[in-house]
Amino acid sequence: MKRIIIVIASLAMLSWISSAEPVLYVGSQNNDLYAALEANSVEMVIAASLPEALSMAARGQGIIVTAEGYPFAKTKVSESDWRTASRKNVRVFIEFPDIDRPGLKGEVRQMHLERGVVTSDFFGKELPEMSVLGINGAHVIKMENGRPIMSMAKVAGFDTACFGLENTETFPILFIEGNFMIAATSVSNFITARFAPHDSWKTVIGSIVGWVLGTDSHMENFAFDPVPAWSENEALPASARTESIINGTEWLWNANLFIHPTWARDYISQYQTASNPNHFFGPPVSDEMLQGDGNFGIMEGHASEINYDGTQQYRYFIRADVQGEAAMLLAASGNLTGNELYMRTSENLLDYLFYTSDFRAGDMNDRNSPVFGFIGWANTHLGAFFNDDNARCILGAIGASSYLPSQRWNSFIVENILANYRISSRQGFQGGSLLAPDIIGNGIRYYSDRDFVYPSPHFESWMWACYIWLYARTGYKPLLDKAKTAIKTMMDLYPSGWYAQNGTQQQRARMILPLAWLVRVEDTPEHRKWLDTMVKAVLEYQDESGAIREEIGLASQDSHKLLISSNDDYGKNEAALIAENGDPVADMLYTCNFLFFALNEAAHATGDEEYFAALESLSDFLTRIQVKSCRHKDVDGAWFRAFDYGRWDYWASNADDGWGAWCTLAGWIQSWIVTTQVMLEQRTSYWDRTSCMDVSKEFAESKWMLNY
Repeated sequence: MKRIIIVIASLAMLSWISSAEPVLYVGSQNNDLYAALEANSVEMVIAASLPEALSMAARGQGIIVTAEGYPFAKTKVSESDWRTASRKNVRVFIEFPDIDRPGLKGEVRQMHLERGVVTSDFFGKELPEMSVLGINGAHVIKMENGRPIMSMAKVAGFDTACFGLENTETFPILFIEGNFMIAATSVSNFITARFAPHDSWKTVIGSIVGWVLGTDSHMENFAFDPVPAWSENEALPASARTESIINGTEWLWNANLFIHPTWARDYISQYQTASNPNHFFGPPVSDEMLQGDGNFGIMEGHASEINYDGTQQYRYFIRADVQGEAAMLLAASGNLTGNELYMRTSENLLDYLFYTSDFRAGDMNDRNSPVFGFIGWANTHLGAFFNDDNARCILGAIGASSYLPSQRWNSFIVENILANYRISSRQGFQGGSLLAPDIIGNGIRYYSDRDFVYPSPHFESWMWACYIWLYARTGYKPLLDKAKTAIKTMMDLYPSGWYAQNGTQQQRARMILPLAWLVRVEDTPEHRKWLDTMVKAVLEYQDESGAIREEIGLASQDSHKLLISSNDDYGKNEAALIAENGDPVADMLYTCNFLFFALNEAAHATGDEEYFAALESLSDFLTRIQVKSCRHKDVDGAWFRAFDYGRWDYWASNADDGWGAWCTLAGWIQSWIVTTQVMLEQRTSYWDRTSCMDVSKEFAESKWMLNY
């Protein structure tokens, strides 16, 4: 094969390269590492194979061999290659190799929760020992080495393995053996597979290239994808928020989330089986598959795990709350932009939710049943009722209705609020979830007459907001009384008596909405004080970027409280994105999304300028960190759950079982952010926007539900 020499720049330009010899490169020119070498003006000579590169190499020259067949085929290294490299004293970086030598030949293992852990001082101060890196979709050859540069292991921690490598299986993935630096997996696909954090991988790639060249290296030019829409300090144009709204709405189509009947049966049933161990995860919906119009519902979004090719699995799970929330997003965005497709799709989703799906079927639609009016949690769990999910589903339906020309869903809205009201305890609580057989067996009075408190705003508080909203439109005072009793009980228990769930910030964020609406209907000094206490408790952790820093537990009790107590715990339960308080991470699934919506309500309820300023700052932050991707259309315009605002990168602990750092969600995340962005553009609140809704007729028709 004819030799091809590519001279990228003159040696005078290569300030960090002292070697007079170019690097010999073996592998695809579509490889991420090849692109990075080009972008950083590294002189290369292309060789067709490792033997050819070795024959071409001068003594001491460097060779890079990437894994073209990864993860399906290893890169062959013969004993002759090994001896030639030693004899000529060349430095060879090779990945995913097939080497028939003791300790270097092993089976391939696919990694899932495991992450890269630095296990030497090879990278210097920039990446000290126990630094953690994301290596997505890794297929690793199980090799042996006593002095690895980097290993792969399931470890707890944010950017440091906080428990070291204790009680966890380790896999050496980067080490030096003779004249070879061996990667037991592929690292040259670091952009394709979306390795993170980006600054850490700049160091890793630069250090590998530096070792090959025998010199220090400082590679800075990398075309990472996806990236935040805007940098931290970049001036936002006046159109930025509107662009964010449009991109956030179009993401529903970019991700192919609308279910179409031509593939619904095969895909939905296949990945919703009880035997599927991965939370109803399945492959992405391809662009070749037809996309629905809302009449058959919308899926949740992406799971957090990223594959070796940069794709993410989808969640084949149809939830009622997502239907209502996505309908609100579409109606709000359609109202702002005048896009009729958005409006039609919103109506279709509400019709699917209430009429054509099974979310209100069976006992839930039987006036004689104690579960009449409830909305099933998901199409696979129709008899499970989460107080919070019903609340968000209904708030989504109310919000959508306020923008749409029809309000034909009002009876379902009223019936659901009353259904939840009548089975709440004397103190106004329901608990994490209730099951239809239990409610039917026990009867309504069992629940309404009991003394029961469940101090978790995440699960309880937004239904209280629904009670207040319905009270304001009907004047039915028991709704307000129940909400006030519950809110007072919760505020009396704050902070030490609250359940932390995945962190205390999400609990504070969820409490703000009912407090804001309580001020709307009873503007007393006590109610204002409660609201201000909660808002300021959250805003104490607002960064200059606008981000809200996550907190585990109570900082006053333990400033470094750990939620996960061992490496073995990592990935087994719901979990926060941080390892300890102080980690610079914002959460768009549990905190910033709900806070954004609620803070807008609090600002309009009080007129407090501090609230408005914090709201605008949070809006700018969310606008900046929206996902921008040329390679991955299905995430372009989304928001991931996690964002490390210290690095300005999508990075966090991925310990949550099912809802990790890179998940997306059409309901919880996308809908509340986009809808609130619309309200900021229109300078209004949800309370004011929905004041046009008249549900008095539907309430009168449903008042029989209160006779139990």
